[in-house]
Amino acid sequence: MPSYLLRVQLVDRPGSLGSLAVALGSVGADILSLDVVERGSGYAIDDLVVELPQGAMPDMLITAAERLEGVRVDTIRPHTGLLEAHRELELIDHIAAATGRLAKLQVLADEAPRVLRVGWCTVAYLSESGLERIVGSPGAPETQATSAPWLPITRAEALDGTADWVPQVWRDMDTTLAAAPLGDEQTAVLLGRPGGPLFRPSEVARLGYLAGIVATILR
Repeated sequence: MPSYLLRVQLVDRPGSLGSLAVALGSVGADILSLDVVERGSGYAIDDLVVELPQGAMPDMLITAAERLEGVRVDTIRPHTGLLEAHRELELIDHIAAATGRLAKLQVLADEAPRVLRVGWCTVAYLSESGLERIVGSPGAPETQATSAPWLPITRAEALDGTADWVPQVWRDMDTTLAAAPLGDEQTAVLLGRPGGPLFRPSEVARLGYLAGIVATILR
C-alpha cells in the first residue's frame, strides 16, 4: 500500500493529536510513525508517515485533517521507509565506516535526504576558480548553481530559494534550500526540498549539528 509523509501544523493541546489520528483513520489511513519537528507557543509541527489503501487518493488526507479546527497541512508527498528515531546515528556510523574523504562525503549526500526529509543533498566547495560540486545524491538536479553568494558560510541557515543565483529549474520547482558549513567556511552541505515546505528553524539547527559532527569525522 502507498505511504505518504504528511507535515501538519496543529494546536498544541491535549487530545489534538488523537483527534487527528481519528480523522485520518476515518478515510482508511494508518499512521505508521510520528516525528515532532518543532514546538512553539501553542502549536506543534509534526511529520506523520501514513499508509493509504490501494487506490485511495492522498488528497483525502488533507481534507480529513483540515476538517479539524486548528489543523493545517503544510505538505504531503510520497514516502518510502519509516521515520526512525536513530536515523542520524545510523548515518554518522555509515559515514565513519566509509574509507576516504570522498567516500564519506558521498555517503552523507546519499543518506541525508532520507534522514533530513529532503529531496536532495550536495556538497559544494568555493575555490578561486568558482563553485564546484564535490558530490551529490541520486536525486540532485543535473543543473548546478554556477555561483554561491552565500559562501563563505559560518553557520547553518535557510537560503532564499528565489534568489538570482538559484538555477531557474530549481525555482520552477519551488525548491526550498538550507545549507551548513562542513569543516570550513568555503565548503558546505546544501539541501534541496522541491515543492517545499520551508525549512523550520529546528530543522536548520539539526542540519548544523549533523554537519558539525560529520566535519569532526572528516578531520
